[in-house]
Amino acid sequence: MSSVAVASDTTVRATVEAWMRDFQNRLCAKLEETDGGATFQTDAWDHSQRGGGYTRVIQNGNILEKGGVAFSAVWGEMSAAAAQQLLMPDPSFFATGVSVVMHPRSPRQPIAHMNVRYFEAGNGDAWFGGGLDLTPIYVDEQQARHFHRRIYEVCQRHNPNYYPQFKRWADDYFYLPHRQETRGVGGIFFDRLMVGEDGSFEELFAFVQDVGNLFGAVYSDILLANRTLPFTEQQKQWQLIRRGRYAEFNLAIDRGTRFGLETNGRTESILMSLPPQAEWYYNRQSEPGSPEAATQAWLRKDVDWLN
Repeated sequence: MSSVAVASDTTVRATVEAWMRDFQNRLCAKLEETDGGATFQTDAWDHSQRGGGYTRVIQNGNILEKGGVAFSAVWGEMSAAAAQQLLMPDPSFFATGVSVVMHPRSPRQPIAHMNVRYFEAGNGDAWFGGGLDLTPIYVDEQQARHFHRRIYEVCQRHNPNYYPQFKRWADDYFYLPHRQETRGVGGIFFDRLMVGEDGSFEELFAFVQDVGNLFGAVYSDILLANRTLPFTEQQKQWQLIRRGRYAEFNLAIDRGTRFGLETNGRTESILMSLPPQAEWYYNRQSEPGSPEAATQAWLRKDVDWLN
């Protein structure tokens, strides 16, 4: 597909895009191995201006009911209104990245999200963004702490300020204000790590690579640990409700969804993050003392998962 070639002959763009392509392939192979059943199907697409991507989707697996790993490298010029809404300093842009959302079959397995991305604006500004977070249907405190510990260790290798800063950012970002609850147990989120201002290209790119590489390892560990846990129909119904909350966030709040739609991205790829099934019950309240109520009690900001 010629239009998914490197955007220009610049070393930086070519380097980042090549790593993103390879990362998509490696992550899909890891998740296929973990699932042990289904394989990813690849859908190549062209952007309405220049570039395109590969959306890879896994469905009806042993563990994963639906999941997507999307790579894109697109460039062009967005409308002035879109640039203003997305805080872009210039309407000309180049963007490449990999975005991941996994919806397991079992309510004993958590939904997971990861994104790593690189942007350039027409005025010469360049920055990295990304993060990863976990959305358990039923919070397992030990696994949530392990997840955060692994993220903390990655952050510490690069900058001791990263984990507290980006963990707080995730708490604020992955939050449903209309529900007054976090989407899950959080993780880290960062945006606009400016090349030259927040670190060199090499330093920031190395951090983003480590964040991406962590995801497949730590999430696969959780999936394999929980793969034989039994579940009831009541737990399955609770999963559908929690998936509804996930859909609310992605459709109403998520910046990546908005960026894709505002820049005339491919709708099918943008909305791959939505669960295969979800439900909304009117005024559903968890019974006091129930496992569902215990999970809702964890869905708050500023939980110290390290201590």
